[in-house]
Amino acid sequence: MKEKYYISTAIAYTSGKPHIGNTYEIVLADAIARFKRLKGYDVYFQTGTDEHGIKIEQKAKAENVEPQQFVDSVSNEIKRIWDLMNTSYDRFVRTTDPKHEKVVQHIFKKMYDNGDIYKGEYEGLYCTPCESFWTESQLVDGKCPDCGREVIPQKEEAYFFRLSKYQKKLEDYIEAHPDFIEPVSRKNEMLNNFIKPGLQDLCVSRTSLKWGIPVDFDDKHVVYVWLDALTNYITNIGYDVDAQTEEFKKYWPADLHLIGKDIIRFHSIYWPCFLWSLGLELPKKIFGHPWLLMNSDKMSKSKGNVIYADDLVEKFGVDAVRFYLLHEIPFASDGNITYDLVIERTNGELANVLGNLVQRTISMGHKYFDGKIENRQKRESIDQMLLDSISSLDQKVTEKMDRLFVSDAITEIFNVLRLSNKYIDETTPWVLAKEEENKERLETVLYHLLESIRLCACLLEPFMPNTSKEILNQLQMTNKNLTYQENLTYQLGEASPIFKRIEKKES
Repeated sequence: MKEKYYISTAIAYTSGKPHIGNTYEIVLADAIARFKRLKGYDVYFQTGTDEHGIKIEQKAKAENVEPQQFVDSVSNEIKRIWDLMNTSYDRFVRTTDPKHEKVVQHIFKKMYDNGDIYKGEYEGLYCTPCESFWTESQLVDGKCPDCGREVIPQKEEAYFFRLSKYQKKLEDYIEAHPDFIEPVSRKNEMLNNFIKPGLQDLCVSRTSLKWGIPVDFDDKHVVYVWLDALTNYITNIGYDVDAQTEEFKKYWPADLHLIGKDIIRFHSIYWPCFLWSLGLELPKKIFGHPWLLMNSDKMSKSKGNVIYADDLVEKFGVDAVRFYLLHEIPFASDGNITYDLVIERTNGELANVLGNLVQRTISMGHKYFDGKIENRQKRESIDQMLLDSISSLDQKVTEKMDRLFVSDAITEIFNVLRLSNKYIDETTPWVLAKEEENKERLETVLYHLLESIRLCACLLEPFMPNTSKEILNQLQMTNKNLTYQENLTYQLGEASPIFKRIEKKES
């Protein structure tokens, strides 16, 4: 039996086309999912779209279409972008799916029946873009603390979830499970800024909008969007209040909810309490990833500083964009993107380090041995550093990926690629080729280089799947063992550029 691994992204809100900052999350999740599959896990990877709420209602009205027509169009566009980025999700979910809607109604009723939901009246300050109520003390300069926009006073009848009931339990759980929320800065923010000051009961229904899931025992109300959206993580793998499918029993609890740092409050406070109300286990980890900034500024259509994934892919190709997103955004700090930066990384790492190594090595294999290379075991002391780095690479990459240090995992691979280029300069194959007595030594050198390239290509698959496949095709090698192999026979294919240098004027 393979060990299971359930990873989810947040479901993308269907308010418009996702920009590259939104797209970063799905690519990051895909790299983690692919790596887990590479290591033999039974991976379930879920993503999708969040399609209810007042913002959707307003946008549909502005475009003079029905809300369902509006979300169908946007959801299709989001799925197109996710597919363009070569993401390997197992299920693309939608919150307008009738099955999800029915289970959400059952969940709401169960919470009501067990006393965790009650009817009252809400008076507060509402942020429409975030679909969140705030108290006066939570505002920052009189505006929404999440997005900085204006809030409006609202008063209406509503159902409430007894969030306050779970405050101590949640506080104790987070402190007892230090890895539950990562990075640690997000955990401290949730504990110190939101939980310890006191949790207020949460408004979980609205009467002032219609575009939502009706509360089936009180049809004046629709389910508040966060209760609807968060439950997608269980409704789509077979949870219902009276029965759980084998799929649900197999995959729940989730191993990782990967979400943007701006919505970590909902996932690390609301979601655990909802799950406890249903008598379910909590996910193992909630990771609030950083943002991708444009010229060090948060992307915003109103600022005109938005970049879209399909525009980048058209200029640079899918894997160059994936590489940039995964390698240039640190574990806990915001990253930055500009066209010039993508060009620099493509030329520096992808063309010079990776592409150059592959082309040089395969070309020498053809030039000196007609493309057939075996290990002649003519080692010298200069080989040891490269061989050690090849032998330890899988372990180093795995250690980094287990901690979600994705950028660092890629760096480990490129360290070996750089060392391989250095090894060529140090062993000077073109000099060895001049003397017949050095022929076995030359073939051994090329074998070491090919093993380095093969292993790096295999470990690059989660990050740059097309590139990995292309390199292995050029090597004409199907062996994907993640350790150094002593006795392979390489019958090399034709060398062709993996990445070409880009002149800035071409961008």
